[in-house]
Amino acid sequence: MLKKILFVFLVILSGSVGTFAQTATDTSVANVQPMLSPKELAKIKKQLKDSSWLATHIPQKATRRSALIPGWGQAYNREYWKLPLVYGVLAIPAVTYFYNTSFYKKTKFAYEARFKEQTGDSSDVAAIDPELRGLSIASLQNYRNAFRRDRDYSILWFILAWGLQVVDATVFGHLRHFDVSNSLSMQIHPQLNPTTRTPALTLSFNIKEKSKKPLAIAR
Repeated sequence: MLKKILFVFLVILSGSVGTFAQTATDTSVANVQPMLSPKELAKIKKQLKDSSWLATHIPQKATRRSALIPGWGQAYNREYWKLPLVYGVLAIPAVTYFYNTSFYKKTKFAYEARFKEQTGDSSDVAAIDPELRGLSIASLQNYRNAFRRDRDYSILWFILAWGLQVVDATVFGHLRHFDVSNSLSMQIHPQLNPTTRTPALTLSFNIKEKSKKPLAIAR
């Protein structure tokens, strides 16, 4: 009889100990896991999204896309604020090209009409632009050459602007993968040269190696 009572008592005691241990574990887990605010959760989600995007980001794609369509490489690099700058820089030589081309054609026609007038053919004089009718044939020739030169420069500047936005997309595409963590440091120290007694500055770069994890060797 005593053995039965002792057995029942041990069963009850073990159940109580198990319940107490489970309750203590749940309480400790609840204390360890901090409550995150919505702002902190949004920040963590953004960091995870950026890291996953960076893992699939290829700088060469930015170069190719920017070479095909201006601003496409900047959009691929997620630098959307550069799009107005890209199209603004390209718009300037484009507008000057159409302006110079229009006046080049007008002055060219006026010059040829005045040249034909000197040979006795005045059939095209009436079609000269009103802004150019009071100019001499020499002035028309100078204006024609100037507008043709400025038109060619506009083409050159447009090509250079296109190339610059390709370079920008390429450089900043590679900088997306540049390590700017705490492993890099730069220090500037003032120094006095004892020989010449002149002040100087020393610049030192410290690159910390990442801790190497032990390799898991299969046994």
